[in-house]
Amino acid sequence: QLQFVESGGGWVQVGESLTLSCAAPETTWDLHSIAWFRRAPGKERKEEVSCISYGDGSTEHADFVEGRFTISRDNAKKTVYLQMNDLKPEDTGVYYCGAVWGRYCSAPAYEFGFWGQGTQVTVSS
Repeated sequence: QLQFVESGGGWVQVGESLTLSCAAPETTWDLHSIAWFRRAPGKERKEEVSCISYGDGSTEHADFVEGRFTISRDNAKKTVYLQMNDLKPEDTGVYYCGAVWGRYCSAPAYEFGFWGQGTQVTVSS
C-alpha cells in the first residue's frame, strides 16, 4: 500500500518559490495517478492543486494555479515534485499527496487516497 512522505514546505514571501517533494520509496506506483492537494487554514476540505497521470504523464492544474506551478514525477525515484513559483498568500496551507490506482487525473477528487502527513506552506505578504 502506498505511503507518501511529503517535504519541502516552508515560510516564504510573496513572489518567491518552493519545490515540494512527495516520495513513496517502498511502494509500486506505476499505475497510480498522483496529485497534490492542499487544505487552507480554517478549511476542512482539501482542494486539488495539480495532478500527473500514470502512463503518459499528462498533467492537470486547478484554475487558480494560473501557470505558476509545475508537477513532475520521477518513477525511478518514486517521487513527485511540485515546483511552485510566484507564490501568493492564498497559497498558504498544508499540502498533501494523494493517489488513485488505475485512473487518470480526470478521476474525481474523492477517489484519491493514501494521504501522507502533509507539508506546511506559508506565504507571507
